[in-house]
Amino acid sequence: MATIFSRIVAGEIPCHKIAENEEFFAFLDINPVALGHTLVIPKKEVDYIFDIDDPMLGRMMAFAKRVARAQEASIPCKRIGLAVMGLEVPHAHIHLIPITKESDMYFGTKKLEITQAELAEIAAKIRNEYK
Repeated sequence: MATIFSRIVAGEIPCHKIAENEEFFAFLDINPVALGHTLVIPKKEVDYIFDIDDPMLGRMMAFAKRVARAQEASIPCKRIGLAVMGLEVPHAHIHLIPITKESDMYFGTKKLEITQAELAEIAAKIRNEYK
């Protein structure tokens, strides 16, 4: 059975897409810990990020870097934090989170309450900066 992320890539589940290429897909997290919290995934289903072969993992990081630069240009923050946990969904993914302090990356905190319209606006801002 396809993961929820594969279903998002296939268009079966809606998302606020940021960017995509032949191998990777980036979209806003619907339960963000910060405004602009984005997930980067390989389109190929791989459960654990360290099971991705080295060349592909390098390309995934380069893709994530471009997304992070777009986030920096569109979301007020000091940096883009990166986290890989991989426990929530059995599909490798990178969290890119705009931060101003370390505690902005704490996943145990209450998630932001944000509307679909607000997510759409944030996604559009980031997409506009994606190069």
